[in-house]
Amino acid sequence: MKEFIVCTVVWTLALYGLFEILKEIIYMYTYTKFKSEGTYLLILTKNQEDYIENFLRTILFKILYGKEEYLKNIIIVDLNSTDATKEIVKKMAEDNENLKCLNWKECKEIIDNIDGK
Repeated sequence: MKEFIVCTVVWTLALYGLFEILKEIIYMYTYTKFKSEGTYLLILTKNQEDYIENFLRTILFKILYGKEEYLKNIIIVDLNSTDATKEIVKKMAEDNENLKCLNWKECKEIIDNIDGK
């Protein structure tokens, strides 16, 4: 009787794992077809030196370890050129290739060059 219960539990867990793997494969195939184009996240900041590092670390953690969509670039636009926010973001950008810090003119050029596609 004990063997039957153990086998039932093992087979139930094995089937559950198989269904989860199949579900994940179907999800990846269905929703990540256009992964190469990616998604851009544009964040405008002004005088946020106290909060920007925690905010960016939270976003990066969700991207790396969560089920968030693939982000090609995270662009931080600092509206105040004398702000310490820019220095914090540049320091974090050295560790993460998806993170960029731009000024408003550079950001406007990127937005103006976007196709309607």
